[in-house]
Amino acid sequence: MKQVIQLIITRRKGEDVATTLKVGVIGVGGIARTHMPGWAASTDAEVVAGSDINGAVLAEWGRTHGISRLSTDPADILNDPDIDIVDVCTPNMSHTALVVAALEAGKHVICEKPLAPTADEIRRMIAARDAAGKLLMTAQHFRFKGVSQAMKREIDQGTLGDIYHGRSWMLRRNGFIPTATFVRRELSGGGPCIDIGVHILDLTLWLMGNPQPVAVTGVAKAPLAHLPGQFAVWRNSVPVPSDFDVEDFAAAFVRFADGATLVLEVSWLLHHDTEVEDMQMWLYGTQGGCHWPKAEFLATDYGTRQLSNRQLKLIKDPMEPHALECVEFARAVAAGGPSPVPAEQSLQVMTILEGIYRSQREGREVSLVG
Repeated sequence: MKQVIQLIITRRKGEDVATTLKVGVIGVGGIARTHMPGWAASTDAEVVAGSDINGAVLAEWGRTHGISRLSTDPADILNDPDIDIVDVCTPNMSHTALVVAALEAGKHVICEKPLAPTADEIRRMIAARDAAGKLLMTAQHFRFKGVSQAMKREIDQGTLGDIYHGRSWMLRRNGFIPTATFVRRELSGGGPCIDIGVHILDLTLWLMGNPQPVAVTGVAKAPLAHLPGQFAVWRNSVPVPSDFDVEDFAAAFVRFADGATLVLEVSWLLHHDTEVEDMQMWLYGTQGGCHWPKAEFLATDYGTRQLSNRQLKLIKDPMEPHALECVEFARAVAAGGPSPVPAEQSLQVMTILEGIYRSQREGREVSLVG
């Protein structure tokens, strides 16, 4: 599905909504902090309530943002008839229950990535969304960066021709959060595939036009995590937790229904030439190629036998992309849709990531259809 999202923070003069949408945030102690500036900037919505299992964190969040409707039980958010939008910012394995319950309660939902740790759980969310007639969005914030938006517009104009191959990677050098919700499979659903693979894979598929994946060959393993003295540079260079049971590296070759292919690499611990993180993408088409995040487009004039490179002119992002995604979701709800990041596109992402794990287990290419 090809979709261009207009990032406009302020409404045109004379445009108003009858009422301001009310937002309840579930899980206020982590990534929710990056969402709050967006809700504050929105002309369509405002945060009125929050929930977190950590009472002290919740109380501090309430004081910081001037919000008094606080509860350690998320059901109080879900059952509140005043709440229009639920913002789910909890650990991965709790997403499905909260999202489905919120939709069933008649709320619109924006949920942090990954939307769910399995494809079947995303299908449950889609069914609940359709039954409720509400909007559901995955918070894939890299789509909302100015460079991503500009490149999407350029690609959708046909600049690359037919995209037949992509290369994308998100590689970190000892860069991960060494807590149980990231490194224990029962809480996270996986390692860098689930944590950062969803970012670069979602962005790549979106820029490619979301072709249908049909097969994947992949590996997902932990060659470095359990070496003596291994550590994470974040959180004061602490040792890798002893209960680390997810992959620290994954790579895949993906085939699509339209004949296109993709090579994907993700890692938390790779011996790679970067201080912490290297995230890049190349797309190759019949009329040209491009690189993210350089916003550089490459073309060939076969008549004159000339090669050309050009870089898009970008404007400064009006705000951080985690915030912009909240502004755009509120705008979409106020306008009656569509969702800026449809759940069907997140289903494609998770289908591929699940395929990588399955390919690792079975030692072969696996089909993603049927």
